[in-house]
Amino acid sequence: MPTDRLAALTDAAIDVLAELGMRGLTHRAVDARAGLPQGTTSAYFRTRKTLIEAVVHRLADLDRADLQANRLPAGADSPAVGMDDIDAVAADIAAVLDRWISTARNRTLARYACLLEATHHPELQTILAHGDASRTQARLMLAAAGARHPEQAGNHLVACIDGLLFDRLAGAGARTAPPAGTAANRADLATAVATLLRAFAGTGPKGQ
Repeated sequence: MPTDRLAALTDAAIDVLAELGMRGLTHRAVDARAGLPQGTTSAYFRTRKTLIEAVVHRLADLDRADLQANRLPAGADSPAVGMDDIDAVAADIAAVLDRWISTARNRTLARYACLLEATHHPELQTILAHGDASRTQARLMLAAAGARHPEQAGNHLVACIDGLLFDRLAGAGARTAPPAGTAANRADLATAVATLLRAFAGTGPKGQ
């Protein structure tokens, strides 16, 4: 399968999901969004399940690229990020989160749509495994920082950051937070993430 054609189709599917939701994701809709002849998407992805799985793989690849661009580990086997400068780590994470609610907003909406779909269709639940790497990295990072229970703390840290992302994208937090894509928003996110990192690492508030 040509890589450029695969990317064009999955990127189009991401936009369809973001704009129309899971009910709007059809092979015809993806063809139209990609500007390709009708039948192109179904030729590459015979079923809706294979199309959704391809979208999730594409989302994971793009997310890894964002993490790498901000000096963050992109896989479970990547070296753990150091916690010597928590504020710097928080700023890097905040930069990624800000991108995911601004220029990459469609990707985040599509990701949520796929995750919700998996709760109703057991055959799609393998896509949940794409979240394992972030939890592994969080555990390693907190273990290196001296957290008492890094396994549990790592899981909780990722859950809290996921909640922060959702709140800024679709929750009430979007009404009061600084505009997405701005330095003010990145600074605000960095403050929140730094607070979480210190809490789960057990280092206490800044300055203590």
